[in-house]
Amino acid sequence: MLSEQQLDFLKSMYAAAKASGHLWPDYAACEAVVETGWGQSGLFLHANNVFGLKQSVETPRYETVRMPTREFLDGAWVTTVANFIQYPDIPSSFTDRMALLQRESAVYPDYAAALVATSGAAFVTAVSRTWSTDPNRAQKVCEIHDAHTDVLQG
Repeated sequence: MLSEQQLDFLKSMYAAAKASGHLWPDYAACEAVVETGWGQSGLFLHANNVFGLKQSVETPRYETVRMPTREFLDGAWVTTVANFIQYPDIPSSFTDRMALLQRESAVYPDYAAALVATSGAAFVTAVSRTWSTDPNRAQKVCEIHDAHTDVLQG
């Protein structure tokens, strides 16, 4: 059972994903849940960064914020510090995420596969292969989606 705060967060992420034209906005909202810990991560709270997008050294977008992050490397979770994008608002994070997938689809076959996916689960599975170091990311997103389909469709 979702708390009122979790329900509001999921609905707001769905609305932002849908308004931005994000593919599979219901799954994007569930990705937001996983990436931000139901909107409680420092990166989300201080930088409006929904998807954990790191800043590009070559072509920086928006401002940069340096924050700790957990990465799954060599079979173990480690904490490191990285440069992330600080977005002016949440819609910018959703829009920039889709732009990145399109821009990088020629380099990352998983992003290309995600962009032509015929289901939200296929989208999340494809994009998660490259997007995150968490080997269980896609499963976590799909479990949240399956558990809260009523919220995402209502």
